[in-house]
Amino acid sequence: MLRNYFLIAFRNLSKNKAFSFINIFGLAIGMAACLLILQYVSFELSYDSFHVNKDRVFRVNQDRYDKGKLSTQWAGGAFAPGSAFKADVPEVEDFVKLVPAGNALANYKDQKIVIKKDYYCGSSFFNIFSYPLLSGDPKTALVEPNSVVISEEVAQKLFHSTEVVGQTLTLNTTKLLKITGVMKAMPANTHLSFDILQSYSTLLKENPPRDGNNLDNAWVNDGCTTYLLLKPGADPKAVEAEFLPIVKKAYQQYSSSGINAIYTLQAMPSIHLYSNRMSEIQANGDGKSVYLLLGIAIFVIIIAWINYINLATARGIGRAKEVGVRKTLGSAKTQLVTQFMLEAMFLNGLAVLFAIAFIAICLPILANIAGVQIGFALFAKLGFWAAVIGIFVVGTFFSGFYPAIVLSSFKPIEVMKGKLTASPKGIVLRKGMVIFQFAASIFLLIGALTVYRQIQFMQSQKLGVTIDQTLVIKAPLVKVDSFYRSMSAFKQESLKQPSIKSITVSTSVPGEAVGWNAGGIKLTGAADATADQYRIIGGDYDYLTAYDLKLLAGRKFSKEFSTDPKTVVFSKTGVSRLGFDKPEQAIGKRIDFWGDVYTIIGVVDDFHQQSLRDTYDAIIFRCIPDVRGDVSVKVSSTNVAQTIAGLKTTWDSFFPGDQFDYFFLDEHFNDQYKADQRFGQVFGIFTVIAIFVACLGLFGLVSFTIVQRTKEIGIRKVLGASVNGILQLLYKDFALLILISFVVSAPLGWYAISKWLESYAFRISINPVLFIIPFLAVLIIAFATVSWLSVKAALTNPVKSLKTE
Repeated sequence: MLRNYFLIAFRNLSKNKAFSFINIFGLAIGMAACLLILQYVSFELSYDSFHVNKDRVFRVNQDRYDKGKLSTQWAGGAFAPGSAFKADVPEVEDFVKLVPAGNALANYKDQKIVIKKDYYCGSSFFNIFSYPLLSGDPKTALVEPNSVVISEEVAQKLFHSTEVVGQTLTLNTTKLLKITGVMKAMPANTHLSFDILQSYSTLLKENPPRDGNNLDNAWVNDGCTTYLLLKPGADPKAVEAEFLPIVKKAYQQYSSSGINAIYTLQAMPSIHLYSNRMSEIQANGDGKSVYLLLGIAIFVIIIAWINYINLATARGIGRAKEVGVRKTLGSAKTQLVTQFMLEAMFLNGLAVLFAIAFIAICLPILANIAGVQIGFALFAKLGFWAAVIGIFVVGTFFSGFYPAIVLSSFKPIEVMKGKLTASPKGIVLRKGMVIFQFAASIFLLIGALTVYRQIQFMQSQKLGVTIDQTLVIKAPLVKVDSFYRSMSAFKQESLKQPSIKSITVSTSVPGEAVGWNAGGIKLTGAADATADQYRIIGGDYDYLTAYDLKLLAGRKFSKEFSTDPKTVVFSKTGVSRLGFDKPEQAIGKRIDFWGDVYTIIGVVDDFHQQSLRDTYDAIIFRCIPDVRGDVSVKVSSTNVAQTIAGLKTTWDSFFPGDQFDYFFLDEHFNDQYKADQRFGQVFGIFTVIAIFVACLGLFGLVSFTIVQRTKEIGIRKVLGASVNGILQLLYKDFALLILISFVVSAPLGWYAISKWLESYAFRISINPVLFIIPFLAVLIIAFATVSWLSVKAALTNPVKSLKTE
């Protein structure tokens, strides 16, 4: 019997090649798109899931308050909490501190590499996190001062071997570190990735207590990321409550200055998708975007299943006589249901095979666009095949059950008499499914258009700072006898090139977070309670002029004024925080800055230091002639390669053996939008797929409608109806369905994009264009699909139509 069912299924596929192709192709595309998105979502949700203690590891987040107002949300906050919480909170089993050490030049004999992920790290690191060592003892590797654990990649580059425990590594030509461990290559799905880990005791040795101040116990020095390992069964919220009296006691000494902080715990697996704080170890993802893509996956697969239902029921009219004959010969309804369900299984099985082929072809493309490491190892994962089987089983049931019930319910007498009509309930259901398809398509188009417009908006806005034709050389790492003398000579020699317009050195450049954060700053003579927190950019005399920051009041730094190292320039938001309504009011005022007094000589307009996701920072510019930082070079647009070669030659002469690592600032600034661009591309691709699959569903409904109305169309033509008249008749029904789809999807789309845009400080306004364009696009696509079949039906000879049945 089963053999007979499959044989009939194969014959029907062969007999109706067009329908069969559309059915299988639509299902395969839907399955492939759904599975690809599910793998991307699964990868994003899997961050840090490989740690044995993942459910007990929490990062200590710090919210800094100044005068009762939230000033900064830190991922890397104060140094003291780890030790203090371990000592006074019984539920804390262990803790580890991580402190960025900055870029470094590592060398072993003649081998040199630039280290960009260098951290000081507590000795309990390997007790808390599951990063296996290829060599070395995890219990003691980070205990002694001047010990270091290096990554497998660094070991291979420098030593061409991983058996290097006991060897000595040199940083920046002067710092000697003993290698005590080699870390196995880290998984891609971790928010913690390192090149080298220096022992935390090395940092304490380099920063001994001064004037009674111990860095390890500091509550206001920022930059230390702390993780706690809680005891099994500990409640994180209850633990947070125990922080309050400890923190209150610690901050009593700062009460007069209005500085306070609140410490909370964030579960480690949630950091990648739900954290965007100062001093993140690396750029994180966006949970909203990931779940939005998951929604697309669900939409796409449901649309594909709806297509099958519509196409199967449309094709079922042609099989009415087959059902009638089978029933007349004694076939029971259960037998017919079984037959049609097996056909659905057969079709879904073929679709799965094609879907896997599509995935194999598209996987590298998706991985490249999305920027994630999803390789062909995917096919070796049980989770992938579980998803395949799940989609196959669920798809077979839902896409096959309704057509099976409909087709097996044909009455043999009416079928044999040619009086078969569609039930009103069936028509409503099919139209309802098409409404869902196009409501989903319009919703996705609204989202895709919003993402595109927001990215275009961010990239087209004036930044308030000139970054064009700016080449940035990373700060020198190797120590020289006199940095100021060497840098001054480099600048003087380089400016002899006619293609170089200016050179400036600064602690920060546009396109990155300002790393220098200073609290306790106030007007001289003001109460301590008025002190506030600011971002500080240290630069030489030329910084403000080189970046063309707009002056609102006062003047910029100048070598003509020998006192400028004791002066500051504020940003517009900065002077507002001081309490001045107009920039002019701040000129000449003096501020207390960490025990020193500085005079305000100028105010510049606000500018976008980072992407338009962020609000304007309150920035203070310090004039530091011998500042050690990145070197910004303004160059002409001609002979760029020759200019870079000249810069390198000059650099090597004044900073011998150092890195010459450079980038173009406009590209660097736009790198901040890569995640948004990738999301927009992925969103757009799968939106197009969803609309394409929805059009296949519309094809099914149009086919069904035309079959039902064949005689009506013939009669209308005999009575003089034109082709245009018949087309308008058919268009009217489908235009109504799309209008209903728009009414359903527009409010949902408005809510979704409103929530998504909330994460941007500077964003586009939600206007009717974002809804009108998707509606018109779907309307045009739908009419084009309808026209293909409708024109053919309208041009059919009415005599042939009236002979039907």
